[in-house]
Amino acid sequence: MSAPAQIDLSVIVPVYREEANIRPFLSSMEAVLSNLKINYEIVFCLDPSPDSTESVIYKEIERNPNIKLIVFSRRFGQPAATMGGLLYCKGNAAVVIDVDLQDPPSLVAAMYHKLQEGYEVVYAKRRSRKGETLIKRLIAFVGYKVIAKCSDVDIPRNTGDFRIITRRVIEELRRLNESHGFLRGLIAYIGFKQAAIEYDRDERFIGKGNYNRFTGSLKIGLNGLISFSSRPLQWMSLVGALFSGFSFILGAWYVVQKLCGFALTPGLSTTVLVVTFFSGVQLLCLGLMGEYISRIYDEAKRRPLFIIDKVYE
Repeated sequence: MSAPAQIDLSVIVPVYREEANIRPFLSSMEAVLSNLKINYEIVFCLDPSPDSTESVIYKEIERNPNIKLIVFSRRFGQPAATMGGLLYCKGNAAVVIDVDLQDPPSLVAAMYHKLQEGYEVVYAKRRSRKGETLIKRLIAFVGYKVIAKCSDVDIPRNTGDFRIITRRVIEELRRLNESHGFLRGLIAYIGFKQAAIEYDRDERFIGKGNYNRFTGSLKIGLNGLISFSSRPLQWMSLVGALFSGFSFILGAWYVVQKLCGFALTPGLSTTVLVVTFFSGVQLLCLGLMGEYISRIYDEAKRRPLFIIDKVYE
């Protein structure tokens, strides 16, 4: 028997409730991969869906043996599904792309050619973001700026998971084995020679996204900030020191007034306002500490990032 052909490129596609987008995506992606004239595999990573996404992909596997499907035991979320596909794939390189055609498959060819110039990572950087609400764009803008300012590693702004990486980077991702897979941060942490290609992000081809249109970016940003920076904890210490100093000065001022014989006007509203404000600050700091502690707890349990139910190939 002859040895199986070496796979040049794996296409990792996390999916959930995307039955209407599967065939349009494959039509576009297969054309790009055929023009590249390389051996490829397209790996769909499916959180169990209430629609017919699984059956649609299964029919496409019968048509094209280069298509594969991983089905997880339950819904683990897009970051875990993406990581599952990367750790399962067999290509010398892998590209991560969404199925909704917001990230154009046509860009994969340019990214692949750029990778051949000696880069280990080529990521797609968004020039514009069509079809997104003003609130989401504002959250994304502020979030990327805060992460870039606070993160211990240089995470490129205006990027998502749409990128191509070499087998070397995939194996380094396998070694990290973190419970919260913030992929763009993990790849930035790994380092090596990286390059960017700019593009204009389109609207979804069909349907609505599975992320909350208002808070989805906020959760991703918070995940990235907590996973790659301890500065919020340092800020808490600084804020606590400032407020403690302010309280000490205010208390000393009241003592001086009392010793000098000034009549101090009692103020219930002022007391309530001050107590409420400081209580809010304390609860905010406790909540932030809770986020870090929960990460420590999750990492200490060492539960698997995902569990595979079945594989079609």
